[in-house]
Amino acid sequence: MKHFLSALFALTLFISCTSSDKNLNTPPKDYSAENDKEIIDYLAKNNLTAQKTASGLYYIITEPGTGKQPTATSSVTVAYKGYLTNKKTFDESVNGATFPLNRVIAGWTEGIPLFKEGGSGVLLIPAHLAYGDNNVSTIPAGSVLIFDVKLISVN
Repeated sequence: MKHFLSALFALTLFISCTSSDKNLNTPPKDYSAENDKEIIDYLAKNNLTAQKTASGLYYIITEPGTGKQPTATSSVTVAYKGYLTNKKTFDESVNGATFPLNRVIAGWTEGIPLFKEGGSGVLLIPAHLAYGDNNVSTIPAGSVLIFDVKLISVN
């Protein structure tokens, strides 16, 4: 079952999420303010210090790495653990997963290039850089996603 969920999550990283039951005339809900507060509260509760990009992505580099640095169009192999701010894990790939950065959620496309090969850290991704107001598997709409990541290689 764990492998099925992992495969399902990996698939959702590669496919844009759309929902046919939503009214196309209704704009997506903006979770930016509540996501920002949720991230700031999470950081304070866990005594963490993060940097914030202009897009709203928060990141912590625990090990910068010394190898190649990917671009937003690179293919990479990354070991990761994905969870919500309540610490509920929704996916992980201990041995690494390989994928092109231009085919994943925007938070990964922007965040993974902050590391060099061998680097590791945390990405705190607001909903607008992840799945927005779409429910995806066990991830509720509007969720902040947190990923512990280690960039294994730039392929």
